[in-house]
Amino acid sequence: MLNREIIRLKVVQIVYAFYQNTGNDAVINREAVIREAEKELFESLEHAYDLYQYLMWLMVEINKIAVRAVETAQSRFERIHVGEPPSRKFINNRFINQLEGNKQLVAFCETKSMNWANEEEYVRSLYKRLIETDYYREYMKSEESSYADDRELWRKIYKNLICNNEDLESLLEEKSLYWNDDKFIVDTFVLKTIKRFEAENGDEQDLLPMFKDQEDRDFAHRLFANSLLNEEYYRGLVSENTKNWEFNRIALMDLVIMQIALAEIMTFPAIPLNVSLNEYVDIAKIYSTPRSGSYVNGLLDAISKKLIAEKKISKNNN
Repeated sequence: MLNREIIRLKVVQIVYAFYQNTGNDAVINREAVIREAEKELFESLEHAYDLYQYLMWLMVEINKIAVRAVETAQSRFERIHVGEPPSRKFINNRFINQLEGNKQLVAFCETKSMNWANEEEYVRSLYKRLIETDYYREYMKSEESSYADDRELWRKIYKNLICNNEDLESLLEEKSLYWNDDKFIVDTFVLKTIKRFEAENGDEQDLLPMFKDQEDRDFAHRLFANSLLNEEYYRGLVSENTKNWEFNRIALMDLVIMQIALAEIMTFPAIPLNVSLNEYVDIAKIYSTPRSGSYVNGLLDAISKKLIAEKKISKNNN
């Protein structure tokens, strides 16, 4: 689940915090401090994976509110026998019932003791918004019924109610500072997971793994370690391509981003140069000043061309 985009973001965050939070300790016991920072990096990545599962479970909690609403309406109907009994189509949705029984997700909630019990009012507000949507009404009116329709409904619910939800982002930030910048990426993985669900897999349906493979885990380790261990060399490259007065005025975040970008460019020759450059220019636009994107792009491009000319790296843009 944790693709290289989120790994790069996390490395930038932790390396920046490393320089912000370490003083003499970083000089006296540098290796120990780096090991501790790397431990925090992987804890941060694990928290992002927790968020993925936590947001998957949010859909289950919305459905639980729906179940209680239907049960209340059914009880009322049996008492007064006025109108029609409530439809059970939504709460009988095959996808959401499969998700609720998913062994991996259930184990996560039990092991991590993470649920939405303390946020019931917020979850209820999502349900109230949901039942006013056109796609919900169309689903309830439709006489057709298939697993694909059930799954597609929840994809729409997640995309329209949970993605780009500022109130939810504020709530999550209160729960974990690690989640501050994670949600917009994690949302894409939740949507991808919904599409992957198949009825025949039942409660054994696989969720996305934390890392796609060992190669991605190694990418996180080597990118982080090389960024710090070769700090002097990478910063020297930046300094050589700027005037002295300009180098001293470079914002710390910009310098950290370029330092990590150079670590990636020089450590991973198989990654196309334009991929690395574009990723770190985008990160600069997110985390630094309005001018940082173009500044970082221009400087990294100049350094990369020089490294290629000196045959210190061999890169292509394919």
